[in-house]
Amino acid sequence: MAGLLAAHAGEFAEVALTNVVREYPHYESHWRIDDTPVPAIRELHPCFYGSFDWHSCVEMFWVLVHLLRRYPALVPADEIRALLNAHLTEPALAAEAAYFAPERHRTTQRPYGWSILVAVTFETATWDDPDAARWSAALQPLSRLFVTRFRDWLPKVTYPIRYGLHENGAFGLSRALPHARYLASRGEPQLLQALTETAWRWFGSDRGYPGAWEPSGADFLSPALAEAELMSHLVPDFGAWLEAFLPGIADRNPAALFTPAVVTDASDGLIAHLHGLNLHRAWCWQRIAAALPEGDDRVAAIDAAAREHAQAALPQVTGGPYAVEHFLAYYALLLLSDAEAGKA
Repeated sequence: MAGLLAAHAGEFAEVALTNVVREYPHYESHWRIDDTPVPAIRELHPCFYGSFDWHSCVEMFWVLVHLLRRYPALVPADEIRALLNAHLTEPALAAEAAYFAPERHRTTQRPYGWSILVAVTFETATWDDPDAARWSAALQPLSRLFVTRFRDWLPKVTYPIRYGLHENGAFGLSRALPHARYLASRGEPQLLQALTETAWRWFGSDRGYPGAWEPSGADFLSPALAEAELMSHLVPDFGAWLEAFLPGIADRNPAALFTPAVVTDASDGLIAHLHGLNLHRAWCWQRIAAALPEGDDRVAAIDAAAREHAQAALPQVTGGPYAVEHFLAYYALLLLSDAEAGKA
């Protein structure tokens, strides 16, 4: 799949540029403590008000930052930089942090939105660029809030959430892991310790996962592969863990995990999630293969599954209903940027 990013990066950038300033239609899960009218979306979220919902807007900002940082020649770099300069400001992000700070919002966007926001912070904090340094500084109050929320929440969670929607624990931990490692390298190991301990506690002894039961009708994440992808970063002998967790991979078993999901109506927001599932599976399979030793007899089947899922979903990322376009570029870029970087 390496090389596909050049063909699609401009489309992804244009979708993200459009989405982050598209205020409506919008879905907002909002706590109400009295009958005071709810403010307009841009009052609540002066930075992340677009792309249908808060977490999808943050996803689109990650798309823009990631493309501008790593592939500036493939995208309208000046336009992206101007938009990021206009949105990722201290006042706007201070207001975002103020929205999430009250105790009643301690579960809001957990863990999906938290993990995406710290992923945006990681991209800016590790980029040697004057604008990125300013964006990173502006993001710090909100990012620190979510890091603290992760650290407070994870030790209390006895049981993982395994289904394929926003609350999925494995995907949230995985997307927060790079920033946690960055913080640890700077003398702040607490988030990395919390993520690692929780992953082992939730998933370390899992065996014989029922992957044949996937997918559910509204999944955009594969519970089985999200867990395997996360543990590929943490288990020293990942090959042995994977064999116990999902036996039969070399023979394309369970077949359900090797068969792209069928999307019958991309204008239906929940059915459309299955396009995301296909891209998420492709990304996970790609990363799982990269974590296995050279010559492992499972890699051929895994590589084929990644290609088949990508081929089913990549043509759907742009040009379709808003139910798809408001979020799918995030998953496509995860997949293709890894392939471009040689991680697959």
